[in-house]
Order: sequence, then structure tokens, then C-alpha cells
Amino acid sequence: MKEASGGTMRKPSWLKVRPPLSESCREVKGILARRRLHSVCQEALCPNRAECFRAKTATFLILGNVCTRRCAYCNIGTGIPQEPDETEAQRLAAGVKDLGLSYVVITSVTRDDLPDGGAGHFARCIEAVRTAIPSSRIEVLIPDFRGRRASWDEVIAADPYLIGHNMETVAALFGALRPQGDYQRSLALLAAVADRHGRPPKSGFMVGLGEGWRDIEGLLVDLHRAGCRQVTIGQYLQPSRRHWPVRRYYTPEEFAGLKELALSLGMEHVEAGPLVRSSYRAAHRYGGDAAPP
Repeated sequence: MKEASGGTMRKPSWLKVRPPLSESCREVKGILARRRLHSVCQEALCPNRAECFRAKTATFLILGNVCTRRCAYCNIGTGIPQEPDETEAQRLAAGVKDLGLSYVVITSVTRDDLPDGGAGHFARCIEAVRTAIPSSRIEVLIPDFRGRRASWDEVIAADPYLIGHNMETVAALFGALRPQGDYQRSLALLAAVADRHGRPPKSGFMVGLGEGWRDIEGLLVDLHRAGCRQVTIGQYLQPSRRHWPVRRYYTPEEFAGLKELALSLGMEHVEAGPLVRSSYRAAHRYGGDAAPP
């Protein structure tokens, strides 16, 4: 692991990516702009947005682009969001058709200002996409809805193909990085999905925030106990100087070791690498006929 030595660390060579300048990138950006849709690819400065846009795909960000929480690692803007746009579900479905997608990933900002946390909006978006493209498979990456089980149940009842909820970090750092979240609440959400949805949930977390190997092992054990069988593990990249600093850069070889660790602890599918994010290459994994494990 490449350690921090104070100040801002220079990114290692394996983290350098091409800017999203291809024709297909411009096309995806144009469709998102025309349909007035947000993507987590752009809002969160995802390092894979060039690759994903070249493949004419995106992870859609619903319920606006202003979050009610202030997590120490996240680049999405925080503040007081606007009311949900009732036209968004139909615009989303139209954007999916424009892009010709058969596998759709939908996530959102956290909306603690809404009574249901936005669960009903998720359900409407799932239904709109399913109606517009009946053959599509829909993955959702949901917030914790403040632990409101009725909201969890509403998303589960909408029956997306796959439900994910990211832990983002280990237990020892959770309070500092996600002060408005709760580690056990997030595990309870994953357990509810595992129990009621019929397919194991998916989760993801970052490394390089100051965690140790035992912390990572503990998180993986907790995820497995909660019923999670698929996980993504990626390198944390500091969006700006005001965000939590990178404590270390993991090498590709260390990510291979993390994958082996996760598999040895019972995970059935693991994506681990410096540039891996929660929806990275999801369409390649789940877009065909094979169901997730």
C-alpha cells in the first residue's frame, strides 16, 4: 500500500484515466442534458465516466442533484433540495430508450426531507422504465431512508432486478465519514433485502480512507452475515481539498488480495480494483440471461 506522507499525494500511474472526450461521450452528455437528467457519473466525478460514456451507458441520479447529507468523501452538492419532479420518471424512461439500454442503474441523492425518503419516487421510476422497455433489467442503489422499513418495503415491492446499498467504509470510520448514517442501520437494510427480495443484495465500499486490513475483513464478515453475496471494492479518490484526505493508495496486487479475501469469506461475486465503483460494468455482469448469484 502506498502510504500518505503529508499533503496531497500524487496519483499513481494505475489511477490515470482518459478524459471523456469521444463522440459517444458527447452523445451521452447530450441525451442527459436534453432529457434534463442527472448522472452520478458526472455529479460524483466518477473516474470511469469516459469508459461508461463510450459504452453509451450511465448511472442515473434521481431526486435532483442536491443531497440532504454531508458525507466527508462525496462530491455531490449538499443543501436544501427542490421538491421531486413528477415528470422525472417519464423523462428517465425516455432517456433510457434514447441510449438503447437493456440494463439500467438508478441511484439517488439522500432525501431526508421527504417523509418516505424518496422511496415512492424510486418505485415510480422503476415502473416507468419497465413499462417503456419491458425487457430491461433495473438495478437500484438506494439510500437507507433513515431506517424507515415501509420505505425499504416499497422499493422491494417494486421488484427491481437487483437492489444495492453501499456501506462505503468500515465500521471504525463510518461515524466520521457518514455522520448522518448508521452502520447497523445499513446492515439491517441489506438484511431486509436479502430476506424479502428473493435475490441477494449488493454492496460496495472504498479503501484508502485510513482503514486497516482487519477492518476490511470485519466489514466483509458483517456484509455476509447480512445476506450480501456481491460486493464492489474501489480506491477512494479525494474530490477536493475540503474532502477527507486519501490515506493510502492500494496497488492492483492488493486489490487482487482483497478480492481473494472477499471470496474466501463467502462472497460469490467481487469486483475489486483501483477504479471499481458500485455500478462498474454492471451491465456486463447482469445484462445477459444469467441471474445474479
